Amino acid sequence: MHLYSRKDVDKKALKGARIAVLGYGSQGRAHALNLKDSGFNVVVGLRKGGASWKSAKRAGLAVAEPVEAVQGADLVAMLVPDMAQSGLYQAVKSVLKPGATLLFAHGFNVHFKQIKPRKDLDVVLIAPKGPGGLVRRQYQQGRGVPCLIAVAQDVTGKAHAKALAYADGIGGTRGGVLETTFAEETETDLFGEQAVLCGGATELVVKGYETLVEAGYQPEVAYYECLHELKLIVDLLHEGGLAKMHKYISDTAKWGDLTRGPRVVDERTKKEMRRILKEIQSGKFARQWIEESSTGGKNFQRLLKQDLRHPIERVGERLRARMPWLTESR
Repeated sequence: MHLYSRKDVDKKALKGARIAVLGYGSQGRAHALNLKDSGFNVVVGLRKGGASWKSAKRAGLAVAEPVEAVQGADLVAMLVPDMAQSGLYQAVKSVLKPGATLLFAHGFNVHFKQIKPRKDLDVVLIAPKGPGGLVRRQYQQGRGVPCLIAVAQDVTGKAHAKALAYADGIGGTRGGVLETTFAEETETDLFGEQAVLCGGATELVVKGYETLVEAGYQPEVAYYECLHELKLIVDLLHEGGLAKMHKYISDTAKWGDLTRGPRVVDERTKKEMRRILKEIQSGKFARQWIEESSTGGKNFQRLLKQDLRHPIERVGERLRARMPWLTESR
């Protein structure tokens, strides 16, 4: 394991560099604002006149159309959604100057060869292990979200130093920057989203809610028990792992955890996780998602609407309306 901190940063690596951030979504906004506050020369590449253009201008950022933003840039951060990156790269690749650094926050398009960067570019990865909103908030609080760093092409001999300086600019070195590869970051990120963080966690919540409601318990009680209280456990795990969770839950909860948890998430579940991981490693998931996106995303939209129509959403909306403080920090 190689974990970098602020003392490892070469402050000269990006000194005087022009940084173009393409995109102003979750990660794009956070990166651009953090870099600006760190003293870098930042321009955001966006379609003129849109809501993001106006929002970035209000935040005091320099804004230009993507091709104009990229011209003369020493580092270009590709922070638009995965399925938009290939088309955007094709639009700007001819104006990228030789020796410039092309930076990604997720390795999907490079690893699955949807983008084949020019051979005269440095190609690097700085992947914050958290959503953009958290990257921004932590930076403002003097903290930092840990990041992963990887180099796919190093034509200048300075790709790693420039990537680490970028990570420092967005606050990542405060939390630590861990060495990885494009393949490892991509495959583990997709697996985490699908099997644990998003797919696994939300399905566990929904199935628990359904089990209680179908057994005759109040939907509101089921919501509190299976969704609302999840934050308490996640916060404990986030702050101190299994040890801190066990320290702060009751002995009754611990006994239930240790004896019943393995019955819910068992070897059958792990076997399915292995299948999911193999689909990611083989490129099967990527091919399916690229095909779905390129053909209009009808199945994606159908499944999303189906998910959001679940009764737990209606119950949660009513209960959350009585707790306005849940959104006050956003």
